[in-house]
This record gives sequence, structure tokens and C-alpha cells, in this order.
Amino acid sequence: MQLADRLLAESVRRILAVKNKTNSKRREAISMKKHEESRRAFLIGTAVGASAVAGAGLVPTALAQTHEQHPAADAPATTAQGHAHAGGHGAFLNDDDAVTVTAFAERIMPGAPGKPGARDAGVINYIDLALAGAYSDLQDFYRRGLAALDAHCRTTYNKPFAQLSAAQQDEAITALEGGKATGFTWPTSQAFFETMRTHTMEGMFADPVYGGNKDFAGWVLVGFPGAQPLFSPADMNSKDAFAGAPIIGLQSQSKTVLRRS
Repeated sequence: MQLADRLLAESVRRILAVKNKTNSKRREAISMKKHEESRRAFLIGTAVGASAVAGAGLVPTALAQTHEQHPAADAPATTAQGHAHAGGHGAFLNDDDAVTVTAFAERIMPGAPGKPGARDAGVINYIDLALAGAYSDLQDFYRRGLAALDAHCRTTYNKPFAQLSAAQQDEAITALEGGKATGFTWPTSQAFFETMRTHTMEGMFADPVYGGNKDFAGWVLVGFPGAQPLFSPADMNSKDAFAGAPIIGLQSQSKTVLRRS
């Protein structure tokens, strides 16, 4: 079991063990905060240690192959930007599924003040575009997995996943990871969990041209600015943090242009 998963399971058990009703909400909030910080730190460390942000290696293989087949360099970026303006989904995911995927991804990579999470990085935008393109073979996998996830949550909590508290969502995700969630046949709950976690990490740390990592949110977390046209040769060779103008992603730049026009 991965360290982040063990921390998640321990956090959930700790929350369920709280018996003092007067202090339960306060204790749960403190526990969740520590748990999210631990998980975020682990995932960031994993990204750095695995060289997940090492230049071209940041592009998922399937998406890289698709990109190579379409040599018009502006096309993927334009599609991703326009898709982001439309709300980050609609290429494949419907509104309900998008809400569920967004909530799931945020629990995998939770945000905090000053520390962007999956929602801030536009992971939903990345996943939706990928499912409409390079990952189209996983469309039925996602449909069935999301339906089974909500069925499990309705049976266990009388609510769909997106309406659960953060602690209940973590508990449900732990059940998926451990193969204990009911209602799953194909995909298995473990396969669905692993796929969602992988795609969340891709959406956090892949090149922003593929729709995620909005404003370099994932790269900022690990201190990697990417290759920027603003960089001079001296900047590229410097070991110090870039001290020039703020680096803004293409998505935000295009929004600024649209507002001005």
C-alpha cells in the first residue's frame, strides 16, 4: 500500500473513532487538514522523485502520440483554451459526471490556501478532453465506473459521491482502493481508483497544452517553471528563481484577451 493510501486509511479510521460529539466536528477538521497536507506533500514528492516534471517527459504517452499525429502546434492549445472557457467539460463528460470527477480528483489532490489542488489546476478539463480524444477507449470504463461509484455511495450514505462530506468521500475512495466498495463488476473498484488517480496526476503535472496544469499550478508546487518564451539564456542557466514578470498560462492569457475584446 502506498504511503498516501496508508495515511488516508489512518485518517479515516481516526475520524470514525471520535466518540465525543461535542468536539467531533473540530477534531474532524483538524484531522482532515493534517491528512490533506500529508497526502499533498507525498504526491508532490512523488512527482519530483519520479521526474514527473522533467520537460518533455511530462507529456502522457497516449496524448503525446496524438499530438505527434497532429503537427499543427496551435490546435491542441486552442482546443484546450476554448474548452476551459466552456466550463472545463462537455467534450465527453456530462454535468453530473463532471461534478463527480471534479470532487474525486480534488480528494486525490486536495487544495489548500496558497497550494493549488486538482480543481485549481483544471484536472477536469484535462480528463474530459483526454476521454474525447486519446483516451476515448476508456469512455465506457468511466461511464460504468462513475455509475458504480454513485451506486455504492447511495447504498452506503444515501447520497451520491459529490454530495458527501470530505471525510465520507475519503472513506469511499479508501473502499475503492481496497476493493471493498460494493456494486463494481467492470471496471473493478481498484482499477477505477488507480485510473482516476493516474489521470488526476497527469492533469496536475502534464504540459498545460493538454488542458490541465492550469497556470502551471502543478509545476509551481514542485518549483518547475517549464520552458517559457520570457526566459533569456541567462534565466535558463540560472539556479535562482525567476524574478521577472509573473508567468501566466495560455488559458489565463486567452481569458484576458477575451475580456478586453
